[in-house]
Amino acid sequence: MIEVEVKNIFPVLNQIDRLGRGLDDNRYLLMRRLSGTMHTAVMNNFRRGGRPKWLGLKYRIGKPLLDTGTLRQSITQQSDNDTALVFTNLKYAAIHHFGGKAGRSRKANIPARPFMQLTGQDKQDLMEDVQDYFRSLTRR
Repeated sequence: MIEVEVKNIFPVLNQIDRLGRGLDDNRYLLMRRLSGTMHTAVMNNFRRGGRPKWLGLKYRIGKPLLDTGTLRQSITQQSDNDTALVFTNLKYAAIHHFGGKAGRSRKANIPARPFMQLTGQDKQDLMEDVQDYFRSLTRR
């Protein structure tokens, strides 16, 4: 059997109290940071032409998803106390992200060029954001 004895429990209780208050009152700071990190990741997808690289264009010269910049400029971040979001409201965004048949007669085949995705490094960056947030709660 393992026993743990805490001689002065008040600092431990104080830390637990700080964590609880931080989780109740200040989550918006974490959510804002997470949405910013996700937004940066999506913008990196556009800057690098995909991660992994998107397929090139078949019938014209240019860079996929970048020629006018409309799709890239539509990427929005939003956060509140409970949610961190990155999104676009453009109707044609899904066909470019997932790929599929497009056009009036559905004869155009659009390859998937996933721009709203996170790499392993992006996910690690999000985890670091969460860890930094909890560290900040215990330092106060």
